[in-house]
Amino acid sequence: MHVHATFRFLALAGALFLIGGSALFAQTDAPEGEDALAVGADPLPEDAPEPPDADLPLEIRDAAEVDLADYLWTRRPIVVFADTPADPRFIEQVELLSARPDELISRDVIVVTDTDPDARSGVRSQLRPRGFALVIMGKDGRVELRKPFPWDVREISRTIDKMPLRQNEMREQRSGGGS
Repeated sequence: MHVHATFRFLALAGALFLIGGSALFAQTDAPEGEDALAVGADPLPEDAPEPPDADLPLEIRDAAEVDLADYLWTRRPIVVFADTPADPRFIEQVELLSARPDELISRDVIVVTDTDPDARSGVRSQLRPRGFALVIMGKDGRVELRKPFPWDVREISRTIDKMPLRQNEMREQRSGGGS
């Protein structure tokens, strides 16, 4: 694991301990060389079949290892930037996201973190944050909202639920058309 991914894991584990969270951590089957931290899932045995999408854990990925274009029309990226993983706002945001992973999972969210401005990730170059930033994106790749401070999952969920594509998804779910 990279130093940043290790620190991110420790910060997340500490955050869950501090807030009394009971989520378990599991390493997802990320492509070779990629680290993916999953929150809210039990580790699966190697021979277990792939679980259905609804049971997938909340993924938290390092920005250096992702291309936002890979998530077009399939996931809603929530990107959390900070100039250091020790930024109290970053730690608080990770705590808030970790406290309610099911709400984010049901909205097809993937969390992307970037706490190393010197690494100049493609995500950082594309979104150009200054210091701490929370960026909520739609499945269409557009930036829907930017916040310079941590935000609760309830507010994030409300923002996502107001997006036209999400409203279509909710209508389809109500009419029995699937997700």
